[in-house]
Order: sequence, then C-alpha cells, then structure tokens
Amino acid sequence: MVAVFPQKHLTDIAEWHRMGEAGIFPPESRLELIEGEILTMAPIGFNHAGHINRLNHILNRLLGDQAVVSVQNPIQLGDLSEPEPDFLLLKPNADFYTTRHPNAVDVLLLIEVSDSTLRFDREQKRRLYATHQIPEYWIVNLIDNCLEIYRQPENGDYREQTTLAKADTVNLVALPAIQVRVADIL
Repeated sequence: MVAVFPQKHLTDIAEWHRMGEAGIFPPESRLELIEGEILTMAPIGFNHAGHINRLNHILNRLLGDQAVVSVQNPIQLGDLSEPEPDFLLLKPNADFYTTRHPNAVDVLLLIEVSDSTLRFDREQKRRLYATHQIPEYWIVNLIDNCLEIYRQPENGDYREQTTLAKADTVNLVALPAIQVRVADIL
C-alpha cells in the first residue's frame, strides 16, 4: 500500500472571487488571500484606525491629483495573492480603478500600519511585496514608534531598508517632490 499524505489546497484569485460572489464568508470577515492561503486578519483597533485616518488626511493634502490614495482596498499580486494593505498610492487612473483591482505596476507606494501584525508585515508581507516589485513599502510601526522604509526590490526582498524616527523626513521615490514629516504620521 502506498502512503498518501494530505495536501494543502491553495486558492487562486478566480476561485477567491467566486467564493466572495457566492457569499461564503460573512461580510464582516477580515480576510486576505496571501500566496494562495485565506488568512483571517486581526481586528482594527482604535490606535491603528486613528493612524490610518491621519495618513489619509496628510497624503490627500500633499498629493492632490498626483496619485490615487486607496485605503484598505485590494491589490492583485499574481494569481495567488490579493492583500488589502492599509494604504496604496496608485498611479492616476481615469476611472479610479473601477473596472479592475490595481496590480503591482500601478503602485507608487504601499503602506501597512502595524501593531499586532508587525512580525507578519515585516516578514511575509515584505517578501510578497518585494517579489511583486512594489517599488516602495512603508511600515508605520506603532510598537516602536518609527517608520520602516523598504526600497529597491530584488530577488524577493528589499535591498534598501531604513528606519526613521519622528524628527526625520522622507521623500517618496516615485514622487520625489513630495516630502513627508515622520512626526506627522506617527
């Protein structure tokens, strides 16, 4: 007799969308498809939500029409991942991405606000975003009260990794004229 071992069933984006359309998961579910696995994400606490509101206010004020600010919306990364990062700065699009979810080539900057998910955001999500060539990834680290910046994706990771404190400022790679004071987002 040949031994048979259970195998993991990975879900692709087409199946993921069919599950959503069929109403398999309750509407209040906080789920993301990451590398073929359906993951339950942590609930959003008041500190996390407040920092998202702050970022939204600052980025919309600074950017105007230079980018689409997308808050907690899906991004399609290949056939097996559709995370919902806290923030995406996207290339301007005439229909504001109403006919499709954005993908990696549309992203100018991706931001995760992180407290209880810091390790996951630093490890698994960092590698996912680098693998898909997201040019710039920020983690608003609420645990250590700093901003982690990841740039220059190469071979599944970022070559440049910087940590900034409240006194620092940062310019966006894709929009170098835009300068953000770290104190404004922490």
